[in-house]
Amino acid sequence: MTWRYRFALGLFFLLFFFVVCRLFYWQVVRAQELVSLGKAQYGKEVSLTTERGEIKTADDFSIVANKLAYLVYVNPRLVKERDTYAERLSPLLEIEEATISAVLSENKEKYWVALKQTVDNKTKERIANLNLPGVGFEEKRLRFYPEGSLSAKLLGFVGKDDYGEDKGYFGLEGYYDKQLRGKAGTATIIHDASGQPILAKMNESVHKIDGRNLVLHIDRTLQYMLDRELKKGIETYGAVGGMAAIMNPKTGGILAMSSFPSYDPRSYHEYSDKLYRNPFITDTYEPGSTLKPLVMGSAINLDLLTPDTQCDICAGPVSVSGYEVKTWNDKYTANSTMTEVIQHSDNTGMVFVGRLLGLDRLLGYFNKFGIGEMTGIDLQGEIAPDLRPRDDWYAIDLATATFGQGITVTPIELLTAFSAIANGGNRMEPHVVASVETSEGDIINIPPKVLNKPVSAQTARIITEMMVNAVDKGESKWAKPKGYRIAGKTGTAQIPVAGHYDPNKTITSFVGFGPADDPQFLMLVVIDRPSSSIYGSETAAPLFFNVAKHVLAYYGIPPTKSESEEEE
Repeated sequence: MTWRYRFALGLFFLLFFFVVCRLFYWQVVRAQELVSLGKAQYGKEVSLTTERGEIKTADDFSIVANKLAYLVYVNPRLVKERDTYAERLSPLLEIEEATISAVLSENKEKYWVALKQTVDNKTKERIANLNLPGVGFEEKRLRFYPEGSLSAKLLGFVGKDDYGEDKGYFGLEGYYDKQLRGKAGTATIIHDASGQPILAKMNESVHKIDGRNLVLHIDRTLQYMLDRELKKGIETYGAVGGMAAIMNPKTGGILAMSSFPSYDPRSYHEYSDKLYRNPFITDTYEPGSTLKPLVMGSAINLDLLTPDTQCDICAGPVSVSGYEVKTWNDKYTANSTMTEVIQHSDNTGMVFVGRLLGLDRLLGYFNKFGIGEMTGIDLQGEIAPDLRPRDDWYAIDLATATFGQGITVTPIELLTAFSAIANGGNRMEPHVVASVETSEGDIINIPPKVLNKPVSAQTARIITEMMVNAVDKGESKWAKPKGYRIAGKTGTAQIPVAGHYDPNKTITSFVGFGPADDPQFLMLVVIDRPSSSIYGSETAAPLFFNVAKHVLAYYGIPPTKSESEEEE
């Protein structure tokens, strides 16, 4: 073999090695960069937006749906006369001519620039009829509320996140955001030589999954009625605001929930962000006398007393650690029975119960009833005020806690606690969503969940009868539906201001359920600072019974007693 032959062979091997290295460099080291560059030359990668799931009431009516809208874009490379485009598009897009001209000028080397994020179909057609080369449209979906502001604080709204993507905030939209929005896909839109998209050429690279629908326990008729009556009650009693919710005590399903003042989710950005929260799950207050049946039930469940046990300290004010505990009307009845203590909402009688219970057992039962804990309701934003540590309680704190002062709860905590009385001792987890519908058509039911059993079924029946007696013989008996056995309790709590209680500002409430023998609904009404009267028996109770009449009629539940039997 001559040296020339060896030289040529070596040269060929060297060239071959160089070619292999270059191929490895382009096909492996810079492969992804070249793919991206290639895509950019003939098309652009776009996100395949999913259709957000709808939210439906129990009767399958969509109270949150989607409507079709369009994004308007332009290919600046195809624009020959920027001023003409700006002049013709400005009135339709409601954008200044100078702004459109500037966008076209600053992006003249680009193939795609958004002009306006959202226009309706009518505007889209008017723009299309202009036949302006390079102007196009992309479909998108917007949230639509057929019932307007119905249940706004329950539903929440859809806004934008830090990346400009749709995101649910507050209520159901926030809590179920991932379920509702689904999973976005990606695709490449292929362009022709001039940069125009070829609509028939779209390569889908990642499959999209549309959002799931939510089917609620919410009854549209009850929700509308509760909204109407609550708003009317707030106006009638000159209150700052109010809230109410109706639950099925057997399942924990929320049938209606309302609060005012409210906002319109269609234009949420025009309202103060303070209105976005749902006060039924976020606001705390001192429950006052509505807490008394729970404390009484704790003592009865421990066999410390019976409904006929007499109070031996109820003849007058009770002194506790230098403080005087009085009744709300400064009237006293010596040797009142426990049934009469609940009937008259006697604070001194509850101090008697608290002394039998003691602090440790009282706190233990507060925990069993879920006081100081999250209920687990499926709405974004729920909070739970903590109970004070054991060592921070004094004798006066034990006394006032028995009648609902010096302790704070959220309305949903109290409503859930009373589900144990209305449902044979079973405390139910509150739930707004009954089932979830997948994009494939599958239905996922959410079963009722028993949180715990704070009291026995027997204790629940005893407390129910004491609450029925309180309704039939209490201060608000004039407002109750005739012929029905309703279990309920009023509450009037003064508002703490600067270390003391304001005697003229109260939060009034009423909690109850019916019919007492087979409860179909459990309801809590809370009125914030009524001006017509500071008492729950004259504000929250009449509103509760007015709503209850509508609920009983809607369910077609007949009375169990005649009016003559009622009077007896």
